[in-house]
Amino acid sequence: MTTTADLNTDFTQSDSNDFTATAKKVIAIESHAIQQLHAHIDGTFQQACECMIGIKGRVVVTGIGKSGHIGRKISATLASTGTPSFFMHPAEACHGDLGMLTQEDCLLAISYSGNNEEIELLLPLIKRLGTPIIAMTAQPNSVLGTTADICLSIAVPEEACPLGLAPTSSTTATLVMGDALAVSLLRAKGFNENDFAFSHPGGTLGKRLMLTVEELMHTGPKLPKVSINTTVEKTLLEMSEKGLGMTAVVDAQGQLSGIFTDGDLRRTLLKGIDLYNTPISAEMTPDGVHTHPKMLAAEALNLMETHTINGLIVVDEQRRPVGALNMQDLLRAKLV
Repeated sequence: MTTTADLNTDFTQSDSNDFTATAKKVIAIESHAIQQLHAHIDGTFQQACECMIGIKGRVVVTGIGKSGHIGRKISATLASTGTPSFFMHPAEACHGDLGMLTQEDCLLAISYSGNNEEIELLLPLIKRLGTPIIAMTAQPNSVLGTTADICLSIAVPEEACPLGLAPTSSTTATLVMGDALAVSLLRAKGFNENDFAFSHPGGTLGKRLMLTVEELMHTGPKLPKVSINTTVEKTLLEMSEKGLGMTAVVDAQGQLSGIFTDGDLRRTLLKGIDLYNTPISAEMTPDGVHTHPKMLAAEALNLMETHTINGLIVVDEQRRPVGALNMQDLLRAKLV
């Protein structure tokens, strides 16, 4: 088994002003600490997940100091991935906030030493309430470890701090263990992209996950459309008027027969054809790349990039054009 000694992590052997060497040693120590977590993922971890997924209430996370900061992040990750959660400060809980906790909840208590005074004060009350307690600690024989119903080990070989004082490797390991819990629960619940989008409605992320073609496309009189018998010259007038750099070409039944774009126009001009008498059906791209209204705008962007095109015609279930959008629409929606 690899040890930190094998990783050349001895700070005393390096120049204290060699910042890159120090940084690499810190990364090596913390990476090694994370690897050691594999040994702690066992039946106890399974029990913790089953407890958290089985409750009717929320996962209430608590911790103080650096553990509290990490706890807030773990709680936020749980909440955003389908497991209702909030953070409860143990000191504030001693002065009224314990009322947040119910029997239907689960307490995830974080303390590396397991002997934190503020958390210790709460444990008898929480046990009396009947709320299940999951501990994350390096000391299973500590007050927290022995009082908890389930104890997850976050022990690390050493801190990355050369003084061995500042929580570094230990907080990293705690964060990773929290992520392991959140992702395990996410998968068990079948949490998908639509669920994720519901929790992240704002910003680019929400737009990429929720915005559909239907919400961006040009419709009605703004939709460029000509019949297959329209001349190239009149088709150019339609394209110029609508300003999307393309037009749908429809047959007698109003179904999409093809697409004519600015790129097609350049190729047509090079051929030197009679623009006034040639029907667009002779120069269009038959069928052409098209989409449907319910497609995600992010998928439409991928479709354009894959086919190296700047626009799409949108058709309904009967293949009748109902809209159009181009790359500028996606830019305005901040998807590009």
